[in-house]
Amino acid sequence: MPKRQHKRFNRPKKLFDSARIKEENELIKKYGLKNKREIWKADFAIEKIRNLAKKLITAPEEEKTEFIEKQKAKGFEAETIADVLGLSNEDYLKRRLESVVVAKKLATTPKQARQFITHRHIKINGKIINSPSHLTTLDEEAGLELDLKMPVKKQETTSEEEEFLKETALEKETEEKAEESGEEETAKEENKEDKAE
Repeated sequence: MPKRQHKRFNRPKKLFDSARIKEENELIKKYGLKNKREIWKADFAIEKIRNLAKKLITAPEEEKTEFIEKQKAKGFEAETIADVLGLSNEDYLKRRLESVVVAKKLATTPKQARQFITHRHIKINGKIINSPSHLTTLDEEAGLELDLKMPVKKQETTSEEEEFLKETALEKETEEKAEESGEEETAKEENKEDKAE
């Protein structure tokens, strides 16, 4: 049985809103996003967190504290329920792996960070993470590292190249032998001259 797909974002009710479009374009440029759907996903995720916070307004202090600690562990700056209710989509976008890589100065631009991630050069606690949208917790941020080691691929030689290498090696060996014999003859002649003197 196929896994049920949960809703991850809501499309804007008013598609052609110039103010919203301008704001979204600025966010795409600022955070190096692939498309506007990534902004809608951030909106949806933040709205979900806010709805949970609203339900906890009248809850016991222990539940509130536990909820706030969870949000702080995710990297959100929140000390009270009011702070959680005041979170924006930018607070969420800042915790994406792509943004954290730039903030940690492992990359100079969001575009470069995205490239490092998709090319499997970013590790969290030794594990490769290749999703730029990964929500990075504070614990994961501490174990973030850049691994730019490229695997060395052994180049295969063709039969013609192998034959050429053999011939070159033989020529070199012949030259070395000729030089050695020449040096021996020179040494003999010098000895003869010394004896003659």
